[in-house]
Amino acid sequence: MRLIIAEKPAVAAAIAAAFGGGSKTASAYRLPNGDAVSWLYGHIIRLGEPDEHDEKYKRWSLADLPIRWPVKLYLQPEHKAHYEAIVALAQQADELVHAGDPDPEGQRLVDEVIEYAGLTDKPCKRVLINDNNPGPIRAAFQAMRDNADYQPLSLSALARAVSDQRYGFNMTRACTLAARAKGVDGVLSVGRVQTPILGLVVARDKAHEGHTKSHYYTVKATLSVGGQEVAATCQPGKDDPVDDKGRLTNPAVAQAMVNSLRGQTTTVQVATTTARQQAAPLPYNLLALQADAAGAYRYSPKQVMEITQSLRDKHNAITYNRSDCRYLNGERHAEAPALLAALAGAFGELVAGATPTLRSKAFDSSKVTAHHAIIPTERVPDLAALSKDEARIYQMIVRQYVAQFYPPEQWRSTEVVFSANGHTLKATGRVDVAAGWRLLYGKEEVDAAEDDQEGSSNNLEALKRGNQGVVKDAASQQGTTKPPPRYTMKTLLQDLTKVSKYVTDPKIRALLLAKDADKQDEAGGIGTPATRDSHIETLFKRGFVEEKGAALVSTKLGRSFHDALPDLAVKPDLTALWDEQQRQIEAGVMDFRTVIKGVDATIAAEVARIKEHGLSITSTAPLCPVCGKGHLRKRSSSKGDFWACSAYPACKATYPDTKGKPDLSPRKATSKHKPGKAVAS
Repeated sequence: MRLIIAEKPAVAAAIAAAFGGGSKTASAYRLPNGDAVSWLYGHIIRLGEPDEHDEKYKRWSLADLPIRWPVKLYLQPEHKAHYEAIVALAQQADELVHAGDPDPEGQRLVDEVIEYAGLTDKPCKRVLINDNNPGPIRAAFQAMRDNADYQPLSLSALARAVSDQRYGFNMTRACTLAARAKGVDGVLSVGRVQTPILGLVVARDKAHEGHTKSHYYTVKATLSVGGQEVAATCQPGKDDPVDDKGRLTNPAVAQAMVNSLRGQTTTVQVATTTARQQAAPLPYNLLALQADAAGAYRYSPKQVMEITQSLRDKHNAITYNRSDCRYLNGERHAEAPALLAALAGAFGELVAGATPTLRSKAFDSSKVTAHHAIIPTERVPDLAALSKDEARIYQMIVRQYVAQFYPPEQWRSTEVVFSANGHTLKATGRVDVAAGWRLLYGKEEVDAAEDDQEGSSNNLEALKRGNQGVVKDAASQQGTTKPPPRYTMKTLLQDLTKVSKYVTDPKIRALLLAKDADKQDEAGGIGTPATRDSHIETLFKRGFVEEKGAALVSTKLGRSFHDALPDLAVKPDLTALWDEQQRQIEAGVMDFRTVIKGVDATIAAEVARIKEHGLSITSTAPLCPVCGKGHLRKRSSSKGDFWACSAYPACKATYPDTKGKPDLSPRKATSKHKPGKAVAS
């Protein structure tokens, strides 16, 4: 008997279906051939934390840093019964089959169960499944290899998890404790991904605030050519003063251009009409859905994660919701007629114009990774039974899928180049042919990155080379440069996929781009679709960022903390460098323990710097009136809130709390309350 261990219940169900179904118990499927298929719930085993190695680490102390503790695995208690059922089946099995997702994390989470259970001597095969349809699953089982061949992949994921854990624990404690000495309360968390996200927000805020306005000039002309009026733009000459976007910067030059154009004869030099079309946007992956939902409804990434989890788990209405892929397996195209028919009851108007036989570029098995795009299932819920938020997100997912069965948007674009008195002018026109999939969307709903429309609605197709006319009028229009816009949740999420464009170090940029070479919608990004929401949520929780209207901005604390940290912490360099080392582990040319030692050395150097120099961070807490060195921090005791000096025990001054502020009225500081222990989180 073989025991097949899948990463998730849905994959286990798909494997069972591919091999005849069989019977199901609370912990496994029993296949007709006697094999068993069980499942995990993602990571059911976790890494141990410092205080589980030594209880003294429950108390935060700068003297204890940097902390190094053994790599030890612990079972998540909520999965104890299921884990024991898996182990019982494994002990009966002649062979194990590892069916985790085909990526480092998927490799690791099944391996760690095998290691924790002491089953490493049991024969084990590895099956790589990236399509949950029966045919591809059976083919994958025919191509299995020994699981030992994939150990480097597992060790790569282990190295990343240990490195992230040690970096986060040590740097967070070091920064928090150093800041408390300056009177800054709260936890100042640091993370390999979280802190560079803060770095992006702070950099954008500084660029926005530091922008110096300047003027530029555009010369617009009205031409009468071929019996029609045409609005054209005069192009600067090669010797004209222009900015980095090719716009005139000298008003006198612009006005001279205007004067030399008015009343002049103009001739068409080039007239080109091109048939254009644009396919529907691809189905959603998690990040694209989070970005569009942030733009449409101001939903946070965490909200979208929770809503989609409910749609998947509670309503069975959508496929896997944490996908990083926007493509579908080719075999899924055959399911389209049944799925569209199922959706027609709730979305008749949307589905009415769909043609199930159309095959969009989304159906491409070669581009499907561990999961395919997020799409609706045939289990269409009663829309009235969904919450308002669930209904909105579900409708977005449905529409993006249905759009795959609408024809492309079609139009003709015309570009005309004119000459007049030595100047070159350009005009563009557009003639719509067929709206296609755009019938499903408002124009403003389509991401600007995917919106390929251009030109005015003027029809310039009648103009031909050699046509002559006259410049009826011309005018110089002054424009003012705008600062880089502050981030919104949508634009921040989009930028997290292409952080490399902000990296000036060519080596780091190359490493970031290489990391994402085989990914869609990623070009040197940081974080993953499944974790970015938690990083952003932590920035809000710690008070480092906030929303002001639609803008997402850094707070005074967030900026002060950012400025106190070294570039290593606030830039994506660590992600690039660690990922390169992970690839070397996967290639078998670097030992994972060497990587962890290197991370430990980096942490030790940063902790030593903080111990020696402290943290240059500004506190808004009041200075202690007694010692003049410490700052007053709010504390709690059995008798209520009070304020105590951060220099305790050298200074034992305390003050009563009045409406959330220390009462500093002229009086002696008291020791009525005993300062409590600092709370670590």
